[in-house]
Amino acid sequence: MGISKPISSLLWVVLLLLLQASAHAQLPPRLEITYEVLHNGSRVAEIVARLESTADRYRLTESWHGKGLYALLGRAMRTSEGKLSAAGPRPLEFVDERSGRDTARAWFDWSANTLTMRYKGRSRTEPLPPNAQDRLSFILALSLAPPGSTTGDYHLVNGRGVSHHIYEFNGRERVQTPAGEFDALKVVRGTADERTEIWLASEFGGLPVRMLAVDKGTRWDQVAARIER
Repeated sequence: MGISKPISSLLWVVLLLLLQASAHAQLPPRLEITYEVLHNGSRVAEIVARLESTADRYRLTESWHGKGLYALLGRAMRTSEGKLSAAGPRPLEFVDERSGRDTARAWFDWSANTLTMRYKGRSRTEPLPPNAQDRLSFILALSLAPPGSTTGDYHLVNGRGVSHHIYEFNGRERVQTPAGEFDALKVVRGTADERTEIWLASEFGGLPVRMLAVDKGTRWDQVAARIER
């Protein structure tokens, strides 16, 4: 006996919902990616990024140190901690520490809908902007974007201020890095002269294996050199 049309349609709807749910990136419980940073093709720094996640929490850290003459600039470390919800990451605290500069901090109060930033000994509190993310958590927001999304529209917080960024999902492609070749979702922002391109690797929960920033002919290329689970 064949399935009646109403039941068959219902089954197709359920199947589509299951397929959409499975298309969401699944963050690994732990991942460490070491990146090489190239300035116009010359290696100038190394970045080590670490992710720790559970079903409802995440912690991201990113440490930077220069190579050669760039080592004189000292070190930098950024940290983002927060919750994971059905709507994506909700950062709670962001810290940006750099040699020779005051530490910048930001606290996100989602229940009170307020953002507090502290820099150079001064604090200010203001309404939480729409789609608020910090300078690390926005990567998770891109990785966990619902299937079929065409853009990611965020207000990014760095502890000193807020900037508005719109990213476009630009299809899938293979990307080659020193750590290997990966299937990735390409995300872009900006124009031909001033743009950012990010490749989010499927097998690593949609985390980036390459990030390219071009500013009027100057290229900063951040590529994965080692990946450890």
